[in-house]
Amino acid sequence: MLLIDQLKQIYVEGELDVMDTSVWFPKIARGEYSIGMNLTAGAIDDPDVNFYESYACGSERNYTKYCNPEVEKLIDQQSRETDLENRRNLVWAIERKLAEDVARPIMTQGIAGLCWQPYVKGFVLHHNSSTTIGVSTTCGSDK
Repeated sequence: MLLIDQLKQIYVEGELDVMDTSVWFPKIARGEYSIGMNLTAGAIDDPDVNFYESYACGSERNYTKYCNPEVEKLIDQQSRETDLENRRNLVWAIERKLAEDVARPIMTQGIAGLCWQPYVKGFVLHHNSSTTIGVSTTCGSDK
């Protein structure tokens, strides 16, 4: 429903075809869809798992069959990087390339698993989240 509502905002009409996951995953693996919305969960605060599962050449969860050797090298490089700032820059480079390639667009970001430190001010939750509005979670301590 969320995807159809977002498509309507840009004047694209769609039909919702609700199906059991036992039907959906074989159908998506065969590429029998025009647009499909799938919930993907991975590491909350580290992109490594999601990069390998969703964008690496040959990954079974890379449903769009996206394959870019340049991006795969960057994914491997960021996974090995120990310097936080260098890794952050590599992750942003990967994100930019995935967006340019329209590899697998992210439609919404769930907020249920997000947390932030009490010193973070002005945090704005996504308005298109499918999770309950008003979820507020902090991690760690104020010390």
